[in-house]
Amino acid sequence: MTPPFSQLTTSLDDIARQGLYRSRRVIASPQGINLEIDGRHIVNFCSNDYLGLANHPDVVNAFKAGADKYGVGSGSAHLICGHSAAHHVLEEELAAFTGRDRALLFSTGYMANIGVISALLGRGDAVFEDRLNHASLLDGGLLSGARFKRYAHADAVDLGANLDKTLGRKLIVTDGVFSMDGDFAPLDELTVAAKKHDAWLMVDDAHGLGVIGEHGGGILEHYGLGQDGVPVLMGTLGKGLGTFGAFVAGSELLIETLIQKARAYIYTTALPAAVAEATRASLKIVIAENWRRDKLRQLSERFRLGAEQLGITLMPSSSAIQPILIGGSQRAVDISNALLAAGFLVSAIRPPTVPQGSARLRVTFSALHEEQHVDRLLDALAEAIAGSK
Repeated sequence: MTPPFSQLTTSLDDIARQGLYRSRRVIASPQGINLEIDGRHIVNFCSNDYLGLANHPDVVNAFKAGADKYGVGSGSAHLICGHSAAHHVLEEELAAFTGRDRALLFSTGYMANIGVISALLGRGDAVFEDRLNHASLLDGGLLSGARFKRYAHADAVDLGANLDKTLGRKLIVTDGVFSMDGDFAPLDELTVAAKKHDAWLMVDDAHGLGVIGEHGGGILEHYGLGQDGVPVLMGTLGKGLGTFGAFVAGSELLIETLIQKARAYIYTTALPAAVAEATRASLKIVIAENWRRDKLRQLSERFRLGAEQLGITLMPSSSAIQPILIGGSQRAVDISNALLAAGFLVSAIRPPTVPQGSARLRVTFSALHEEQHVDRLLDALAEAIAGSK
């Protein structure tokens, strides 16, 4: 008799042979640019804490005060008895920050994307997604039961050709800043396509909110778009804002629809009120401290210039995400390990997160990095890449 789950051993062995095996690193320090891993102090270049707020003292103190006031657990879902005053005020503040009628908190970004798409669409409808969308957006489209169509990356012409062939209710879904490439969705063109074909447009601005735009309004501020052009906006709290959770912002009608129909909202425990209080503190910093966004731009530009001088080819990106295309998965892992040995944490991103043959090193910057960190990383990269050939 075959032992239960024995086939899983073969599957894991296959993953390892392809250089795709994933392992967790245990971090023994607060999040930041300096981490402690296995007793070593490592400079971190793979976090999404772009503005350096995850361990900001004001945010930490707000979290502590929130726990003192509300306790640790929220007790239940928002619609039972888990919706605290802290949640409610944060939703109002997020709505004001994004320039929208209302905002609705979700426990994670993954749940927000699945919940929104499934609430808005069903059988007989159609969802159109950028080929490089985040997994949560793709899963949300597939789980909705709508006809699922993918268009060529950032290609509004290909999208339009697909929209021309479709009748019924239509939703266009895109990342704002693509998390593994660092490039921007062409929202100016997508809004035109949406209007022409009477479709809704949903933007996941997880990697843009707080980071892109003069005031941190994200990819929509970059393009000068509002609620009319992009009726559905999703943002996360665990990246630029440095805490945890997510929200969806839009019209009164949209938010009320989600409260009634988004299963990922209705049937899950609300995030702790202390997290909401911490996020309120981080939001104030995002709004007030423009220097953090300015510094991110300066660091990214310094890195790109230095990489060019060293002959390191970067993917096109105007964000804090600066990927280096390597190609083979095992080579990407080898370079990442060499960087770790040199004192730098840079993740190797491999399939299925990215397409086959496009494994890469994903370098991300924080406002807490300094120029000397960038210069040291560039030297280590040049040596590790040369040693991997």
